[in-house]
Amino acid sequence: MLDRIWLRLPGVRPMENSVADAPAADANNAAAAAARTAAGATAGTTAGTTAGTTAGTAAAADSESVDDINTSFTRALELGYQTFVTQAGARTHDLGARAKVRTLELDAAGLHEDGRLVAPLAVIRSPDDQAAALRLADGHDAVMVDASGWRIIPHENLLAAYQRTNTRLIVEAATLDEAATLLTTLERGVDHVILPLDLAEAAAKRFAASDSLALEAATITRVVSVGMADRACLDTAEMLRPGEGVLTGNSASALFLIGSEAHDSGYVAARPFRVNAGAVHAYVLTPGGKTRYLSELRAGDEVLVVDAAGHTRAAVLGRVKLERRPMLLVEARTASGADIAILLQNAETIRLVTPDGPKSVVDLVPDDTVLIRVETGGRHFGMPVDETITER
Repeated sequence: MLDRIWLRLPGVRPMENSVADAPAADANNAAAAAARTAAGATAGTTAGTTAGTTAGTAAAADSESVDDINTSFTRALELGYQTFVTQAGARTHDLGARAKVRTLELDAAGLHEDGRLVAPLAVIRSPDDQAAALRLADGHDAVMVDASGWRIIPHENLLAAYQRTNTRLIVEAATLDEAATLLTTLERGVDHVILPLDLAEAAAKRFAASDSLALEAATITRVVSVGMADRACLDTAEMLRPGEGVLTGNSASALFLIGSEAHDSGYVAARPFRVNAGAVHAYVLTPGGKTRYLSELRAGDEVLVVDAAGHTRAAVLGRVKLERRPMLLVEARTASGADIAILLQNAETIRLVTPDGPKSVVDLVPDDTVLIRVETGGRHFGMPVDETITER
């Protein structure tokens, strides 16, 4: 999903309320500059010296900020970002050219590439503005939309119209939550979201999770009843497909792929929205690579849904059910020889995902193969840390 995220380099001004405001703003700036020049001409030598000192300090500060931008820009390249947006004429406009990545320039007319307008800017403040934006469909390869104050409805209307055309929709977002909403509106989402450069790291953690994870096989070594315990059912607010589930485990370093209840058992109807994820102490992987305890999840929280191929997506929880049930201890061994385990409810509807599909926990026997996610390092309040932690 990172290919759908573009980064805005510092120096790009917030978009004006309307294109017509730009000339007035330029005129005001010009007037202010003229006033400052006139004042400087009559201020005398002392004022000139002070002004020179101030200018020198400002230049030094600006130089430091450019260094910071260079560092952040380099890190963004390492994370895999390929498209950057800068203000036309800004000092950062040449960064992309030097790095041989795509650089777009933004002005009041829209986005430009190599001096050519590639996405006109449509400012939506009224139904008439929206109608004008709809008329741009099919007339351009892409359109950039500024619907400040309207985060959903205009974008839904434009998406519905643009889906029947070859025109791509580009929107600027100020936060990760805004970006997540825009990228999933009407399931498809806008084609590209522009985020500030300083959100590059956080966006990579959050949205790279929407791509894929590497899973590997582990071999079952023992399945044994351990009596009663509290377990958590995660009821997501969407339908999960057979073979999709969540990653949970006794240890954050090795998480089992627990499948959804998307299968009819003959005795209980399928509940495709549910994953019976294990005992309340278990870790569960969430978007952004963070783990949480099953016991602390609440309605409105997100979990990471994963399939057997490692494809992932975020799902919102509508409910978490904690109930006391008979449990099984499932133990396995990784390819590297590490022993791992998880506590799961003793019931036919709970399935671990194997390379050949989901298999009920009650049918597991030694030498069966299941899919797991191996993590390195330890966890501190759910975040990965480079530390040796042993969990038995």
